[in-house]
Amino acid sequence: MDIQKIAILGSGSMGTAILSGLLKAGFDAANVAVSTKSVATASRLAEQFGVTGHPTEANPEANANAVVGADVVLVAVKPAYVAEVLREVSANLREDALVISVAAGVTTATMEAAVPASVGVIRSMPNTPAIVGRAVTGVARGSRATDAQLTKAVSLFETVGKVVVLPEIQIDELGTVSGSGPAYVFFLIEKFTAAAMELGFDAETAHLLVTETFLGASELLAAVDKTPAELRRQVTSPNGTTERAIAQLETGNLEDLFVRATKAALARSKELAAGK
Repeated sequence: MDIQKIAILGSGSMGTAILSGLLKAGFDAANVAVSTKSVATASRLAEQFGVTGHPTEANPEANANAVVGADVVLVAVKPAYVAEVLREVSANLREDALVISVAAGVTTATMEAAVPASVGVIRSMPNTPAIVGRAVTGVARGSRATDAQLTKAVSLFETVGKVVVLPEIQIDELGTVSGSGPAYVFFLIEKFTAAAMELGFDAETAHLLVTETFLGASELLAAVDKTPAELRRQVTSPNGTTERAIAQLETGNLEDLFVRATKAALARSKELAAGK
């Protein structure tokens, strides 16, 4: 990994997940600076990971101080604050720095306008399974990012999962699938668990049955060279119980429902980009 020093601005779940992935991959904690909101969080990260924390609660210049000397700056604050934070740290960025955002809806053009012209910008969209090293991250470079900087970004996100390089026009679409997708899966598990409890299982047993079924099915899909449709047909005996259940699921027109759900998420992403 050709990263010398990284500054992570923001210590929420995504910033912390990527920090953890970096260190597990062997990156030296001495070369990581993290800006946090509180002194308590900075102390916790220092104790847990051995990194230098810069709490804005104690010092309004914490973000700017964190980026000094960093060749990679990961912006992991809420979308509404990305441009503001970049303007705040702009004067302290290395001339050849690479800025990477994980914020939904914030374009590379918006970020490029907030930093010096020599600074490369990349937009990314990881998802929450980064916390357990199973993320899918979409990466798109701005107009100034070099091939070497793109390689840096890919290597960074490979520490927490798989990476897909895309044109920026597709990042919002990716966000509606892999970005929001874990919530869709959790929602299905939630409702399936409720259905299991309707059959008389207690909450603990229903949770075990459903979550382990999802985990097992996902691992089977990853392990064999078969499509989901092929695996579904293997489970579905003609005129059997599963076939009867699938027939009921099909009455809900799930394909159309998922299309409408992803389009709704995409519309909201575009609203965020427009500052709404």
